[in-house]
Amino acid sequence: MIFDMLDKRSKQVLQAVVQSYINNPEPVGSRYITKKYAVGCSPATIRNIMADLEDFGFLSQPHTSAGRVPTDKGYRFFVDSLGAMEESRAQSEMSKEFAQQFMIRLEAIKDDISMLFSEVTNTLSALSNYVSIALPPKPEKTTFNRIQLIKYRRNIIVAILLTDEGVFRNRSLTAPEGVTQDDLDRIADYINTEYAGLTLDEIKKTLVQRIKYEKVLWDKLVNKAIEICEQALYFAEDDVFVSGLYDVMDLPDFSDISHIKELSRAIRDKHMMLKLLEELSDAEGVKVVIGNENPIVNLKGLSVVTTTYKEGERPMGVIALIGPRRMDYSKAISMIDMVAHCVSRTLGG
Repeated sequence: MIFDMLDKRSKQVLQAVVQSYINNPEPVGSRYITKKYAVGCSPATIRNIMADLEDFGFLSQPHTSAGRVPTDKGYRFFVDSLGAMEESRAQSEMSKEFAQQFMIRLEAIKDDISMLFSEVTNTLSALSNYVSIALPPKPEKTTFNRIQLIKYRRNIIVAILLTDEGVFRNRSLTAPEGVTQDDLDRIADYINTEYAGLTLDEIKKTLVQRIKYEKVLWDKLVNKAIEICEQALYFAEDDVFVSGLYDVMDLPDFSDISHIKELSRAIRDKHMMLKLLEELSDAEGVKVVIGNENPIVNLKGLSVVTTTYKEGERPMGVIALIGPRRMDYSKAISMIDMVAHCVSRTLGG
């Protein structure tokens, strides 16, 4: 790797430039690095090192007489250099006391998945001033526990579904013709007996097989049960919880309204956003995607920090922060890691 071509002093200077620019979005000069950081060499030497780093593609110079700013490659070097030390920093960035209070809040609302992930994204965006995004547990990864069916109006049923992970969802369904509350109670008993312990994805596959091979053998009530079950298990798989779009407007990086519009368009494109986050959901630990590494065009001027939350060892969903390339990566990594651990403990508790 080209990172290995840098000597110790060049790496120190590069880290200093990136950290300085993160702290203050002004081009960084050699004199500032000499005064602020103990690199042990003169401004002239620093200038030469910074010129070499520019040649390698780690830095760029906006104007001939200006200092230098990090490129995507420079940020990548900085993030990769953070390494395992972020695990020890997590406790200092978000104290144990905060984590305990956050856990208490999550525990109190864990039966309402919408409230839980709204709390998660609101907390992350408030702490970071970046956009926070969360994907709730994927239906195919959650395990069915039981369902309750309630006749609401003549042609409307309210289905209340609970999973083994404690995920609670409800939705309105179209009632089959002539179904009564007694029928619904019997149907719920049938579904709970037949499918408890299976993942929702397994249930859907089972339904498809039964519809294909056994439909002629069913009585009318079982047909109604399957029809209701199909509707009830089709919860929105593209739920995306987003907070903090207005918070980023206060950052100097978003003084240009076009950047806000690009971010808004990217978030509104749920298909692309889901594709990006689902690709990153396979990564272990915290994943950082910087600038042009983003596959989404409208995010190429931004960075995305993601991690998964789990139920035991099983990945359940994704939490992400979206911010400028000049993101405080150390803080973002610490925060998102801590929040993900809290969510995992809540869902697995």
